[in-house]
Amino acid sequence: MMRRVICVLVSLLAASAPRAAEFPTPTERDFVIHDFRFASGETLPALTLHYRTIGTPQRDASGVVRNAVLILHGTGGTGAGFLSATFGGELFGAGQLLDATRYFIVLPDGIGHGKSSKPSDGLHAKFPKYTYDDMVRAQHAMLTDGLGVKHLRVVLGTSMGAMHCWVWGEMYPDFVDGLVPLASVPTQIAGRNRVMRKMIMDSITTDPAWKNGDYTEQPRQGLIGAINLLMMMTSSSLQWHKSGPARDAADEWYRNQIASRLATTDANDMLYQFNASRDYDPSPNLEKITAPVLAINSADDVVNPPELGLMEKLMPRVKRGGYVLIPTSERTRGHGTHSLPAVWGSYLADFLKTLSPPPSTNPQHE
Repeated sequence: MMRRVICVLVSLLAASAPRAAEFPTPTERDFVIHDFRFASGETLPALTLHYRTIGTPQRDASGVVRNAVLILHGTGGTGAGFLSATFGGELFGAGQLLDATRYFIVLPDGIGHGKSSKPSDGLHAKFPKYTYDDMVRAQHAMLTDGLGVKHLRVVLGTSMGAMHCWVWGEMYPDFVDGLVPLASVPTQIAGRNRVMRKMIMDSITTDPAWKNGDYTEQPRQGLIGAINLLMMMTSSSLQWHKSGPARDAADEWYRNQIASRLATTDANDMLYQFNASRDYDPSPNLEKITAPVLAINSADDVVNPPELGLMEKLMPRVKRGGYVLIPTSERTRGHGTHSLPAVWGSYLADFLKTLSPPPSTNPQHE
């Protein structure tokens, strides 16, 4: 009897729990840029950018797409990460903030990530040492030459993608109606943030098994050290305690994390991904950003700790900028709060209402 009661209660709770909305199946394609020249002076004969799109572009009377939204992932991620129930299921469904029946959503894999060109494809350490500027220039080419998109309604990014938002705002100031960087600071990466990244990179390159990038088997110890640092960077003490409330549970959770991450991580790819942030520094040119900006950080973010006071110093230089710091709570996930629209969606909703309405458009299937 007690078992039946418990089952009924579980069923009722499951039925009453909010469910992620469904949205159209993404379309996946590749865009190839020939003879792409990197900031380092290196070139690739063919640079492939993989991307996913959801929805239909809508053009105004002059043929300009007015409903495109570019969403940019974090370091080590891919555009596919935004298809989760906790992200796309909160944003892309009918009636939601980025309803895919109204918006044309573009989810690229950045250079060095996912199904886009990366060191592990074969060049290893001979792959060009790309920067964030290179990544944004490639995204721009994919949009304009590959998709025929010459204007973006919104660029929204998480972590590294948030830093790309700032680069977008400075590099292409007239291209975007609004910028939403989630979990970032628009200045040079320094202090603990830089040291943690240096630890990750050095852990890989000082492992003898790395062999200057020409390994045939992954440098296991170097990767474990790098993954350890990455986990601490993105950690949330509150949520980690829930995952391992007792000693043995914590040990098992950690073992599982290392095993799963080792199975999907390439050392050269990871090294390049973190090295790409070396030249990032939008701070000298913040005045060039003309689009409205909504910057959102969380108080329990180890990567961007609010006690440094950097956002308070920098945001007044952004002409149309707003900044939100989300307090630590049961709902936040440290740095990972950037991927939880359920936490920050209300701020996005208010921001979208402030953007100038686009010219009237007519749906067109590409």
